[in-house]
Amino acid sequence: MAGGTWIMRASLRGERRKAVHVVLDGIDELHEFQADTLTRIGAMTTHARIAQLTEPALAALARAAATSAFPAVRNVATLGGNLRATPFPEADLVPALLASEARVELAGRRGALTTGIEEFLAAPRPAEELVVSAVIPAPARRISGYQRLTVRGGGEYPVASVALSADVRDDGLVEAARVAIGSVESTARLCLEAGRTLVGRPLTADTAEAAGRVAAQECTPREDAGAPGWYRAAVLPELLRRIGASIAGGATQA
Repeated sequence: MAGGTWIMRASLRGERRKAVHVVLDGIDELHEFQADTLTRIGAMTTHARIAQLTEPALAALARAAATSAFPAVRNVATLGGNLRATPFPEADLVPALLASEARVELAGRRGALTTGIEEFLAAPRPAEELVVSAVIPAPARRISGYQRLTVRGGGEYPVASVALSADVRDDGLVEAARVAIGSVESTARLCLEAGRTLVGRPLTADTAEAAGRVAAQECTPREDAGAPGWYRAAVLPELLRRIGASIAGGATQA
């Protein structure tokens, strides 16, 4: 158990609460936090701490942490908990980690293992495997942003969220881009074609919105009481437009 915000609500999801939990707070390695060109964030790092990141390459992750849930939750919810909470398609940090090319460091009975975030999400992980940290590249020419949409207001789970990370050349054109969506499908994922549409173009509100239209075509949105599938897809262009406008205008995403 990390912050406990997922485990303690098990009964609300109709799950049986387990008789025994192991508290991870005393493991120093899980609290490691190094922000540089290669940033390592320990699994026990809270959303509130992640929200303090200032590097442009990590702005998507910082904003995802800063806008998730309520302050009381952000003070205890952890990166590792967000990654291991399943099924939880609304997890805010996950699309930001996908767009940021994060790698996940793990420890288990077979020793240490590092895997890409996409591989980590692709299949259920062994129960005894422990998330140690996320390692995220933060090159100087990378910019990023994150937007989420809730139905009624702040603090709720998003019905759709989008993260964008782009490497920009000296001439202002995008060299590489990654677009990730959360809450739209049962698992957060990259929209590869949406990212490709930005390559060779300047990152603006209009080009980001165009990428959002492609992302909407790539996804198969889920249906639930929170929002119909068509709506989750329909809002993606506007969410990406907001990211593009904010980045192009020089406003901080965090």
